[in-house]
Amino acid sequence: MVPLRVGSLAVAFVVLGSAAIGTGGVSAQAPAQGGVTFTKDVAPILQRSCQSCHRPGSVAPMSLMTYQDARPWARSMKQKVTAREMPPWHIDRNVGITKFKDDPSLTEQEINTIAKWVDGGAPMGNPADMPAPRQFSDLDQWFIGKPDIIVTSDKPYVLPATGPDNIINMLVDPGFTEDMYIMAIESKPADPASFKVTHHFTTNLVEDPEEDPTGLFLNEYALGKNGDIFPPNSGRLVKAGTKINFNLHLNPRGEVTPVAVKLGLKVFPKGQVPKYVAFTQHMGDVPELDIPAGAISRHDGYFRLQKPALIASFQPHLHNRGKAQCMEAIYPDVRSDSARPGPARTETISCVSNYQFGWHITYPYADDVAPLLPAGTIVHIISWHDNTSANKWNPNPKNWVGGGSRSIDEMGFAWVTITYLEDDDYQQRVAERRRQQAATTQQQQ
Repeated sequence: MVPLRVGSLAVAFVVLGSAAIGTGGVSAQAPAQGGVTFTKDVAPILQRSCQSCHRPGSVAPMSLMTYQDARPWARSMKQKVTAREMPPWHIDRNVGITKFKDDPSLTEQEINTIAKWVDGGAPMGNPADMPAPRQFSDLDQWFIGKPDIIVTSDKPYVLPATGPDNIINMLVDPGFTEDMYIMAIESKPADPASFKVTHHFTTNLVEDPEEDPTGLFLNEYALGKNGDIFPPNSGRLVKAGTKINFNLHLNPRGEVTPVAVKLGLKVFPKGQVPKYVAFTQHMGDVPELDIPAGAISRHDGYFRLQKPALIASFQPHLHNRGKAQCMEAIYPDVRSDSARPGPARTETISCVSNYQFGWHITYPYADDVAPLLPAGTIVHIISWHDNTSANKWNPNPKNWVGGGSRSIDEMGFAWVTITYLEDDDYQQRVAERRRQQAATTQQQQ
């Protein structure tokens, strides 16, 4: 479980949780025989899904490492987990694919366990039941695991205390002396102060600064984003001599802030060349967003797959008025013998039905369910924006809003990690997927 938003908005969680500290808080008396306790029942849940962020030195505003840490926040914990606001994982479990890699979300049983613990007085329990504490290092803050290479901005950019959004470029030469292939990648601010002022940033591969100073898109960081892990035997080539350009979008927060950022790479062993090329693609961009004041608006964007493809992950990108986003496949009509083809067959792949601007989460599909789409499929991205006063994050519901890069503007697209396949490879994967599904169905009967 992590705070609602990194930075100043995390204070809202702190204020809410403080209500559990005083005389109105729950009792810590010993439980009845067989009752739910922290040491036996709650601590293992916190270790799995919460402590990566809720520990000293990490991004959350409070630690949940021990009973003494967690006890004052008991009521707040119950409220946040039962509302499924914590841990942040906003994929709709009732629509499309629901099986993902590294899913930190809680099961209904785990949510009920925390609720029963709080309702029963939030007792500590027998200290002998406490699991061994998780051991963390600085490298455990990486979603992708320990990076093989970390590229850091050469020197901090000093952000003024006030003024408009700052958009700057930092070109870094990491000194790459040989070609390599990336299997996972993650971008992030380098320290808590930088987290507070970083709206987002992108990284680009610059092979020739004179011929192409912009370079090729590599990865994006946005508030609450984790990382990109490519499918098995898939990677991205980084050539020797390549430089990294960090394009930063920063928001002044009332004090002068030195800003530093970093990029973590996990690479294939030297000499190993992955079979497939993986990359992350903008999909569903809408040329002109039109969001009237006081209204909930829908916008539709499309991306046509030129070849068969494997979709590895889905990450919605909207701003403060973002409400929801879905990704669906519009399949090509294969009935070429018909002069009057029927309606297009569509399938919803995933939806984030309760989008939170504070959490730009990448949802990586489990390998056995990652969408396999034929050539000609249209990926349809549907975005909803809430420009009403009911949206507590809305800067001004009385204003019309259009598209733009500033925080007060809006966006509506998805980052989708994709691998193009040859047709025979695609057909083999589809056949294997069907065999696996048939075997699973047979086992369940």
